[in-house]
Amino acid sequence: MLKRIFGIFAVVVFSLTIASAQNWPQWRGPNLNGVSAEKNLPVKWTTEENIAWKLSMPAWSGSTPVIWRDRIFLNVADGNALYLWCVDKTKGQVLWKKILGSGNVKMRKQNMSSPSPVTDGNSVYVMTGTGILKGFDFNGNELWARDIQKDYGEFGLNWGYASSPLLFETSLYVQVLHGMKTDDPSYLLRIDTKTGKTLWKVERPTNAVRESPDSYSTPGLLRQGKTAEIVITGGDCVTGHDPATGKELWRANGLNPDNDPSHRTVASPVIFDDLIYAPTTVKPLLALKAGGRGDISKSHVLWSTTNGPDVPTPVTDGKYFYVINDRGIMWCLDAKTGAEIYAHQRIKPGTYSGSPVLADGKIYVTNEDGLTTVVKAGPAFEVLAENALNDYCLSSPAISDGQIFIRTAQNLYCIGKK
Repeated sequence: MLKRIFGIFAVVVFSLTIASAQNWPQWRGPNLNGVSAEKNLPVKWTTEENIAWKLSMPAWSGSTPVIWRDRIFLNVADGNALYLWCVDKTKGQVLWKKILGSGNVKMRKQNMSSPSPVTDGNSVYVMTGTGILKGFDFNGNELWARDIQKDYGEFGLNWGYASSPLLFETSLYVQVLHGMKTDDPSYLLRIDTKTGKTLWKVERPTNAVRESPDSYSTPGLLRQGKTAEIVITGGDCVTGHDPATGKELWRANGLNPDNDPSHRTVASPVIFDDLIYAPTTVKPLLALKAGGRGDISKSHVLWSTTNGPDVPTPVTDGKYFYVINDRGIMWCLDAKTGAEIYAHQRIKPGTYSGSPVLADGKIYVTNEDGLTTVVKAGPAFEVLAENALNDYCLSSPAISDGQIFIRTAQNLYCIGKK
């Protein structure tokens, strides 16, 4: 009897442990918004202290590691070639590398490995800046391959393609919003994860001019009860689409009120509860309530701010909305009203391209020098730690199983207890 009780207790404890150890299956994590429920995360580290392991990398990347249980997946540029790597999360050892294609080029900061992979726990899918999209099983067997540029025309973004796919249910949603170097229309694809075939393709027209049609953002997902919408930002507007058909359900203009021809979009939409936060090139950032149809440019805008980011995607817990701009200046706003809780708070000066993540009552934000500042979440600004890895970094942190994973040009770091 005691053995049986102990066995039941062990199963319950094991189940609770698994439940608390979250995966990081897409660029913005388990809830697609940069928020993790993980607890007891590391606060302080150096290149040697509080490091479980580090893995040498051949080059920098804007791509964030994605994690499922004991596997880490990385989009990797190595010379002219592009690869998908699978890494053992416990040991930091490469399990396999699969070629995605060639033609890696550098376009200012980024190379063609910028899009982050996505995984459903059985398969992993990865897009390159050259338009190659492939699916693999966890053993590295290629399931299917696509060449999006070959199928639908060359990408026409000024700084190269960088959007990550969105995985929802059994489909990938891939946006191509461009215009600076092409007259071809922007579009959104729905691709079947089992076969790699296109289920639908819809154009996404805008009146944006010159560079402002270009968007490097990643689609967001709005859930309301049993319904869902794909949220797209770029081309001076934000739109919501039916996942089943691609039909545009609503549109909010106003992301480029001065019609600036260089107003491209980098930061991605943030969705929390029934609110949609749409960043653009600094100003304005719009907060919209969900549920609209047609033109919601006036009817559904709750608040806006001129203190938005350019590159880093903001993060929120539903009560507070945190913005870090490219120079390391931070705002905390009321997520429902946009009222300033604090403003113009300085973290260490530098260039900030990675997006902040929120977990364990803390905000982790990494700059291009590889310095991660840990800020206390809540209404009072407080820096808890500054952790230097002393290496170029464009990637955002990923969190899983009590550890933080940060990718620099030279290494992938697993930070926290072994």
